[in-house]
Parts: sequence; structure tokens; C-alpha cells
Amino acid sequence: MKTILCAIDASTYGPSLCDHAAWFALRAGAAVDVLHVLDRAETGSGPRLDLSGSVGLGASEALLEELAKADEARGRAAQAHGRAMLEGARARLQAAGVTEVNLVHRHGEVADTLVELEKDADLVIMGKRGESQNFAEGHLGAKVERVVRASIRPVLVAPRVFMPITRVVAAFDGGASAAKALDHVLQSPVFAGIEVVVAIVGEAGAQRDARVQAAEGLLAGRPAASVKALQGDVETALKGELRQGQGDLLVMGAYGHSRIRELIVGSTTTAMIRTGKVPVLLFR
Repeated sequence: MKTILCAIDASTYGPSLCDHAAWFALRAGAAVDVLHVLDRAETGSGPRLDLSGSVGLGASEALLEELAKADEARGRAAQAHGRAMLEGARARLQAAGVTEVNLVHRHGEVADTLVELEKDADLVIMGKRGESQNFAEGHLGAKVERVVRASIRPVLVAPRVFMPITRVVAAFDGGASAAKALDHVLQSPVFAGIEVVVAIVGEAGAQRDARVQAAEGLLAGRPAASVKALQGDVETALKGELRQGQGDLLVMGAYGHSRIRELIVGSTTTAMIRTGKVPVLLFR
């Protein structure tokens, strides 16, 4: 059975992440593994705070003991909070109709844990920002880029609000990862019956014409699928094609050989993922 790995935390993205996971799981017939990772500093399992210097400042042994107990209590509270979030996620997924939900509670670092566990998953789902940047509009979480760089699975980067997906815009630059992304959309039962628009950005000419021809060949007469040649800046052109907050999904290769590569790792990390209101499905 297929498996979706969905990483949640205490950010406002939690409900949306569960809803995106449910949408994909129900259409793919997949189970959902919900992951919550507790940072070692939160649980008290990491390096202890060194309070020995406080003795020289007149801190009493009683105060040092009280601080140590507070640290332990904070760790227990963080673990309880994490378990409660996982149970809440399970209830939300089951209410949406997902029959198999597994809860995974780990200590460590989120990006490293996701990369470790993804080998048993078919799709990874995470939010654009973690709990420490809940409302940091314009900021792409560092963990997202780390996961995308290292992941061998498709990664869905979800916005704060879920909308049922009714249209897919696949950015196609002719590269291997873009071709892989488009092939996945065309072959996966998840996207059966959903409109697919293949967006090719570039100045008019032989190179763009060749990409259009290649994309049309991949479509192979699929109903409700079309190719659009767009001009101008990649970010602006794709944003113009996407219906923000209306059920669109952007699909693209994470590492292309054109300026589309800049959407993730270029010198001008694009605002498309950072501030857009559509989920982005990335392939390497």
C-alpha cells in the first residue's frame, strides 16, 4: 500500500497539512504516517544548560535545583503536547475518510528525520514554515530547502489554507526533473480527471518551440490537458498562470537547468513558494 509521510508541528499549518494529506491519500488509496519531531532542546534530552557559573554569582543550590526541575517539566510538557497534536491529526484524517493513520513521534531534527523516514513513503508533505516562523510572510523555512535538496521522494510544500485541487500547472523547462514531474502527474491516479496545464516559460524561438513539442508528446492526447507557452520572467509568468487560493497546484522539478531552478536554490529565492497561496509539488 502507498504511504504518505506528513510532518506536523505546532504551527498554524497543521490543519492544512492534514487536509492535503487526506486529499492525496483518498485519491491514491494510501495510508498516512503523521510525523512530529521534538527538538532535543525542547525535551531536555539535548545538552543540559550549564548552570555552574551561576554559583559564583550567588545562586543558591535550591535555585539551581528548581531550574533543573523546570527544564525537566518543560520536556515532559513538550512530549505531551506532541502526542496531543498527533492524536488531533489522526482524528482529523479519519474524519476526512482516511482509514489507515500511523503516528510517529521522534526526537531529533525535523529535516534529518524526514529524509531518514521518507524511504518508506511515496510522498512527503510539509508546511512552508515551521512554528518559529508562523506568520513570517515572505520567509521560506530553512528546513524546507534542506528536505528538498536531500529528498528522493516528491515533496509537497503546503500553504496555510487547503483548497481541494481542481487544476494542475506543471512548469516544464525540458530538464530531467521537470519531465519526471510531468510524467508523474500524467500517470498517477491522484490526478485522473483533473485539468493539467503545462507551462513553458521563455522567449519565442526554436528552443521554446522544441520544449512545447516535447511537452505535447508527453501529453499523448490526455483529455483536459494543454500546453501554454509563456513569455517574460519565470516567476511573474507562472504567477500569472496560477489561480491563487482557488484549487491550483504547481508541479515542478526542484532542480532544472534553466532559470526555473531559481525557484528553489537560486540567488533570488522566489516569492512564488514563499508567499504564494498554492501548494507546490517538487520533484528531483
